[in-house]
Amino acid sequence: MIPLNPVLTRVAAPPIGEVRSWVSEEAAAGGEPLIDLAQALPSYPPPPALAAHLAGRLNDPQVHRYTDILGLADLRAALADDITVGYGAGTPVAVDQVAITAGCNQAFCLAIMALAAAGDEVVLPLPYYFNHQMWLDALGVRAVHLDFRPDQGGLPDPDEAAAKVTPRTRAIVLVTPNNPTGAIYPPSLLRSFYHLAKSRGLALVVDETYRDFLPEGACPHDLFDDPEWPQTLIHLYSFSKVFCLTGYRVGALVAGLPLLAQVDKAMDCIAICAPRIGQEAALFGLCNLDPWRRDNRALMGHRVAAFLREAADGLGGRLVSIGAYFAYLEHPLPRHDAVDVARGLAARHHLLTVPGPMFGPGQGRYLRLAFANVSTETIPTVADRLRRACRSECD
Repeated sequence: MIPLNPVLTRVAAPPIGEVRSWVSEEAAAGGEPLIDLAQALPSYPPPPALAAHLAGRLNDPQVHRYTDILGLADLRAALADDITVGYGAGTPVAVDQVAITAGCNQAFCLAIMALAAAGDEVVLPLPYYFNHQMWLDALGVRAVHLDFRPDQGGLPDPDEAAAKVTPRTRAIVLVTPNNPTGAIYPPSLLRSFYHLAKSRGLALVVDETYRDFLPEGACPHDLFDDPEWPQTLIHLYSFSKVFCLTGYRVGALVAGLPLLAQVDKAMDCIAICAPRIGQEAALFGLCNLDPWRRDNRALMGHRVAAFLREAADGLGGRLVSIGAYFAYLEHPLPRHDAVDVARGLAARHHLLTVPGPMFGPGQGRYLRLAFANVSTETIPTVADRLRRACRSECD
């Protein structure tokens, strides 16, 4: 038998495939239509203008070639401007502080490769985005978890993080708006974590994949105001959700030049550069789709409001937190693990959700619902199925 890397064999398998296996085609065909709240995908396609633009760009021979390792200069400049304006940054973000990656997952992988070696530690709040834990495990980097605080809407505690920093700690990782909980971290909380990281000589890695779906007019944070931000902050971003480009694999990493010099090495070995067609799509989106971007922010806001209305009448469980793309629900069956609850929802009610244990230990009472996959009009049906499932299991 071919020898396998024992570190990688111990990494958990991707959860979404397992969740999808819980509903067979035969079962789904015989009952209600399947409602997929598992994977975070926008329920609408890219705008026709973007598709038409890409079709035209295919006639340019350059589109079929590599870009620079860290991405198209025009896209890097456009994202630097977008961040500078969107965050009201006191010091403009520079083009050479931006790297374009093959999705935000790759941005995270490159950042951690540049920061930590096997045996080092990274502070990671619970519940975590499962790919973050998987990658740390794959590198032999120890994740030091912060407790989940459902009574605080899922917001992590910087004082707890300070107490868990050791000489082996290299970074603190935050996700806001959060996946899986949907929680939106207040700027003051991010500032507290930033000051902690800065004072201890750590990196603060902030995954802001869903920042485009904050409430209208909300500024995510003011960390770019500090002219010394490149010494501490690593900002991760994705074009996948805002412009419906999940299959194009295009994201970004924004950081100081010493870290990007290491990212450049790893990127050249892994992919040489992010896919050119995805970069072309992201550039068109940043330069031309602001109104469409705002409309989709409003659309997701309507879905949040619809879930909150249903929660007021009960969802068959307690809504712990909600925002951007996700809701985190505490199921009402204390004697049942969330994996069994999610399996029952899939098999008997054709409702796909992701159980909390896939986002870390101590999550056996929770389910993640990715409402971006469904229309506002479908949300009452989701709520009805959750209530019906609760009645059938609680009786």
